[in-house]
Amino acid sequence: MELLPAIDARGYSRMSTTELRQAFLVDGLFQPGTVVLKYWETDRTVIGGVVPGEAKLPLTCPRELAATYFNERRELGIINLGEAGTVEVDGTTHTLQSLDCLYVGRGVRSVVFASANPASPAQYYLLSYPAHADYPTTLAAFAQTTGTELGNQLQANARTLYKFIHAGGIKSCQLVMGLTVIKPGSAFNTMPAHTHLRRSEIYLYFNVPANAAVFHFAGHPTETRNLMVHDRQAVLSPAWSVHCGAGTAAYSFIWGMGGENQEFSDMDPAPVNTLR
Repeated sequence: MELLPAIDARGYSRMSTTELRQAFLVDGLFQPGTVVLKYWETDRTVIGGVVPGEAKLPLTCPRELAATYFNERRELGIINLGEAGTVEVDGTTHTLQSLDCLYVGRGVRSVVFASANPASPAQYYLLSYPAHADYPTTLAAFAQTTGTELGNQLQANARTLYKFIHAGGIKSCQLVMGLTVIKPGSAFNTMPAHTHLRRSEIYLYFNVPANAAVFHFAGHPTETRNLMVHDRQAVLSPAWSVHCGAGTAAYSFIWGMGGENQEFSDMDPAPVNTLR
């Protein structure tokens, strides 16, 4: 499991484009027949990707977690970005269609991933944080989730937000997780931008067309930077950093957060006229 060191705001301001990409952009999560895991020091976050082929893939416990099994002291969120598949949790099988979300709580000993059709595999995105209590394994079907319409075409930010793991949905210790779909003709995923000192966040961009990109804006509100992001790439966002983006075409992204507050509205606004 690759270690991704935490970077403070002072060090961030001195980084080159290459250094910024190395520190905050995560690529290569979805490798056929493999479980890929990365450990971000901020909030002790683990992100990963699983693409099962003919064989099932168990979620093993890397030595860096110093645990007997992965969920011994952790909770886990899973969203399927591929075709249909199954996730077996302590012997119980859950079927995940595209964009379905599964929450796996602390204390689960066995998590095994499979694809319904190895020729068109499931592609599971994983996000995990430490947990202090046990909550039950729960499936949220995308087809049964009601989205919230946000923004408008005049401001180029019309989008639909879907919440899966949050205070009013699937219960968790600190993990909050969902996804946002940008409508055709719009560009911005969050505007005005904001920070939230009580939790960090990770954006995983997907459904980004091959000839398109997303300009992800980050950094302190008075000293912003940008990262060029392509399909299936993730951006790490520390608590002190804004996180918003604009695409050259419509796209989607999974947002996931961990920290001391699960309230979705817990944000510190950074109005457009204050950004630098």
